[in-house]
Amino acid sequence: MKIGVIGTGTIASAVVHGLAGQGHGILVSERSADKAAELAARIEEVNIADNQSILNASDVVFLGLMAEHAAEVLQPLSFDADHRIVSLMAGASLDQVQHMVGPAKAEAVMIPFPGIAQGGSPIMVRGNAALIRDLFAPANSVFDLKTDAELAAYLCAQAVLSPAAKMVNGAAGWLGERVADPQQAEDFLRVLVGSSLLASETGPLLEALDTPGGYNARLRDHMVDQGMAAALMAGLDNLSET
Repeated sequence: MKIGVIGTGTIASAVVHGLAGQGHGILVSERSADKAAELAARIEEVNIADNQSILNASDVVFLGLMAEHAAEVLQPLSFDADHRIVSLMAGASLDQVQHMVGPAKAEAVMIPFPGIAQGGSPIMVRGNAALIRDLFAPANSVFDLKTDAELAAYLCAQAVLSPAAKMVNGAAGWLGERVADPQQAEDFLRVLVGSSLLASETGPLLEALDTPGGYNARLRDHMVDQGMAAALMAGLDNLSET
């Protein structure tokens, strides 16, 4: 497949790495010259072109732009009906993207994470999830969202990643001050949390960790008593209202 990528920020660059090695021809935007050159140097199938040349040569085009600047970047370009557009912009709905790229087809809004570069990452998709699965599964997990409201809710809920990482980071710091190898301490906690969440749904996992008087139950109850659960719900509600 001939793939174009307009915009070479962190997420767009990760998407390019996730597409590498599958036999695609990939053109990336010259808009960010240093990042584009780095991608071309690292990935054999990547070449650099201006935005219109990317459109002219590509079957599927990823838009890795800031939503507030997208119309300005895209307005001078000539799209045609054969172009299949995938937006990486969390701040623009599928209908809004369609308005910017017509008569091309806005196939999907796709929200990946940096881990897509290596695989094993979730991908949120509003629109043509089958196209995204063809490109990125089974190396990554594609979650098909049916409405704009679902996408908005998922975007809020995924923000739990940062406080979860902050909590593990804090525990790793606490443990690192008490053991001989602080890096091993962090590695242990990352593997513990990551593997446990992947191996089980949260309900059964919490039940398994609910031994009365056990370390896990005692720490969790302490944090709940300190307002952790209420703060989480209030924070999610606040995100959904903004």
